[in-house]
Amino acid sequence: MAETNTNSIKAKQIHRKAIVFDGHCDTILEVINHKRTLEKKSAIGHLDIPRMKEGGVDVQFFAVFIEEIYKPNRSLKRTLQLIDCFYREIESNQDDISSVTDYDQLKEVNRAGKIAAVLSIEGGEALEGDLGVLRVLYRLGVRLLTLTWNQRNQIADGVGESRTGSGLTEFGLKVIDEMNDLGMLIDVSHLSENGFWDVIKRSKAPIVASHSNCYALCPHLRNLKDGQIKAIADTGGVIGITFVPNFLTQEKRKTTVEDVVRHIDYLAEKAGIDCVGLGSDFDGTGGLPLGLEGVDKIPNITKELLNRGYKEKDIKKILGENFLRVFKEVVG
Repeated sequence: MAETNTNSIKAKQIHRKAIVFDGHCDTILEVINHKRTLEKKSAIGHLDIPRMKEGGVDVQFFAVFIEEIYKPNRSLKRTLQLIDCFYREIESNQDDISSVTDYDQLKEVNRAGKIAAVLSIEGGEALEGDLGVLRVLYRLGVRLLTLTWNQRNQIADGVGESRTGSGLTEFGLKVIDEMNDLGMLIDVSHLSENGFWDVIKRSKAPIVASHSNCYALCPHLRNLKDGQIKAIADTGGVIGITFVPNFLTQEKRKTTVEDVVRHIDYLAEKAGIDCVGLGSDFDGTGGLPLGLEGVDKIPNITKELLNRGYKEKDIKKILGENFLRVFKEVVG
């Protein structure tokens, strides 16, 4: 019992010192649909500012997700509505959270004791086939683009269209080049396998999978095969392990924080500790594992990593330093 208590105290100390960086949440969609706000601690959903503080989160990617009813003809308008919602929430809570668009801003915000919020878009249909729109979205603060959701768009096919065997379109290749030039993170979560390999060949910058897991442990279409994992690591990129139960195991049981760390173990073993990060998908999934029911429970990952013998420096890399490194290198 004494050893367990010692580990628990040490885990809290490590977590307090670490930069905790989450690569993906869908909370802005909850806010725009009037389910709740970021300001108040809620009994529903997974993420708000009070719970982020409890969980020790320092940096959060907030995804703009375009619902299917807005595709394909109203994607850009819906994107702008969601971006407006994001900024209104930030402005309403400026004592606790600030939007950031580069590494220096991020560090400054964290030094001030506030959460750094980074804007991302989940689904390249937001561009409506126009590179000019991509550049404008960058000016609006978007620093990561998930190229597809599950369906086909003008950039590529998502995992739901894998039967076609298609890779990036000609427009998709131009998007990769433009994102490299702008300094935007290219996110391959949800992308078809052939599209994935086209990105690996084309991009001159590190690649991220903001919220994806390991296919070898759970053979779901959304998960990454060993070759893909190694390819992302070889670019210097990061994979954000997600907490979505269906991506953790196909066993018919309740998932736990141990299942999440099992995927972390696998990534570290197959491709090295430097490619491992967190990509919760809070508010983008119905259920969550036991011990990770909301953002306030993230310290349980630190505790489990320590229990499994991870060193403090490696725990800090997983919790956020790896994502922070790639953000600095790509975004600047």
